Amino acid sequence: MVRPALRSRSLRRVKRRTPGGRTVTRYEKRKPGPARCARCGRPLAGVPRYRPYVLRNMSKTSKRPERPYGGVLCPTCLAELLREAIIGGQ
Repeated sequence: MVRPALRSRSLRRVKRRTPGGRTVTRYEKRKPGPARCARCGRPLAGVPRYRPYVLRNMSKTSKRPERPYGGVLCPTCLAELLREAIIGGQ
């Protein structure tokens, strides 16, 4: 029987092959949900789904798109906001 802490279903079970040829079950935390647009709630493309300890070691450019509001707004919402700002300024 495994440790009681590992019996929780919040951990995912992954079968891995060791160098010795044994197959073992490893217990990993699940992936977080996708990053979502702050305006419409659609999942953002170009934003990876990793745990914070993995994201810490990634470069900023690989964590979010390089455009205004990258990683916050989806391209559709950004285009709408820019259109509103240009039309509203005239």
